[in-house]
Amino acid sequence: TGFPKGLKGEEMTLQARMMAVADIFEALTSHERPYKQPMSVSTALGILKKMRDDQHIDPDIFTVFVQGGVWKAYGEQFLKPSQLDIESADHFLK
Repeated sequence: TGFPKGLKGEEMTLQARMMAVADIFEALTSHERPYKQPMSVSTALGILKKMRDDQHIDPDIFTVFVQGGVWKAYGEQFLKPSQLDIESADHFLK
């Protein structure tokens, strides 16, 4: 929906598209939200992959997020060890 201003795709700044991917990943994996259980990294990346495939997030930003290991660096610092259920996320790029 282009939250919060209704902007889509190229109408959004690069920084906003990057924040969208990061924010979704954080929301899916956060263990600090009392209304839901935190997801594993593989489940969260699977959801992001589907969002990429359905053109809800920037595919290039998703690729950088996965290839650059952002998901892993974040996970190692902020997630519970049980959530880090994969070593490589390359298969999410297909």
